Amino acid sequence: MSGVQTITVEDGDQRLDRWLRRMFPHISQGRIEKMCRKGEIRVDGGRVKASTRVENGQQVRLPPLPDSDNRPAPEPTRISEADARMIRDCVIYRDAHVLALNKPAGLAVQGGSGQRRHVDGLSEALCFDLDEKPRLVHRLDKDTSGVLLLARTRAVAADLTAAFRHRETKKIYWAVVAGVPHPKAGHIRTGLVKAPGHGSKGEGEKMLNVHPRDIDSTPGAKRAVTDYMVIEAAAKRAAWMALNPITGRTHQLRAHMAELGHPIVGDGKYGGSGQDNLGDGWGAQLGGDISRKLHLHARSLTIEHPVTKARLHLTAPLPDHMQDTWDTFQWDTRDQPEDPFEEEE
Repeated sequence: MSGVQTITVEDGDQRLDRWLRRMFPHISQGRIEKMCRKGEIRVDGGRVKASTRVENGQQVRLPPLPDSDNRPAPEPTRISEADARMIRDCVIYRDAHVLALNKPAGLAVQGGSGQRRHVDGLSEALCFDLDEKPRLVHRLDKDTSGVLLLARTRAVAADLTAAFRHRETKKIYWAVVAGVPHPKAGHIRTGLVKAPGHGSKGEGEKMLNVHPRDIDSTPGAKRAVTDYMVIEAAAKRAAWMALNPITGRTHQLRAHMAELGHPIVGDGKYGGSGQDNLGDGWGAQLGGDISRKLHLHARSLTIEHPVTKARLHLTAPLPDHMQDTWDTFQWDTRDQPEDPFEEEE
């Protein structure tokens, strides 16, 4: 049994329970939740939930912890050769300090309810010439593909996490939406608040838009801002969009495009499940040969390199299901600027 201890968070921007279980793998989820309910775990002196996100520099106070939790020790995770090869094939940039992946659609970034195969769990295959595995510094939704940046050392992870937190990055997503927004370029400003899910563990939760005037009076609502631009349209049926999230809220782009009346193709959560959308009705499916998968891709990320201070610009090719849609509509990625917002400015 350990004594009371206070630990400074160094690899934050994650849920408290996940952070704790990485540090103390013998402590069960149930025990963590119980300690939170009783107020035995405190962050910066305040009571917290197991789902509370911790950030670098915060102080986590822990009560005496048992040497074991009367449960079998977890077996070491074994990465199959096929999975190791798959995740290494996703690497689009690597140097001594950072590593970037083109994350496939359908691969979760971290473990969660029912998620046993994810980037964090496969990162041991990405050590290459270093002894430590790379660390996550930001997130993408499971069904969103594209640029995912990882830090190869603890010190670099702290710098990159701060850069994302202080919005010192430029992220451009490509998406296909049902219909064509008008005007063809603009800004979306709402509040976003989490609505509880319908499952026993919160499955199905989604973000609800709140009018800007109601943000301050809505508990849990956070301001969310997205710049958008139509790059090309397929008549009135669909549009190729460039999206720049100024803030980084959960499901922000998906919720914002649905609020605009043009849900992202394949997004059943925010756009309904209608199969056909000819540009004049609601529904996130276009039918025909268009894939039912989510059409949202983190196309590029621009950030100052944490060590060299050079401008690092990372670009990820489209996933197969989105490339097929581009081919169907005869859209050519070579005809368009990488950053249409920069040209607008």
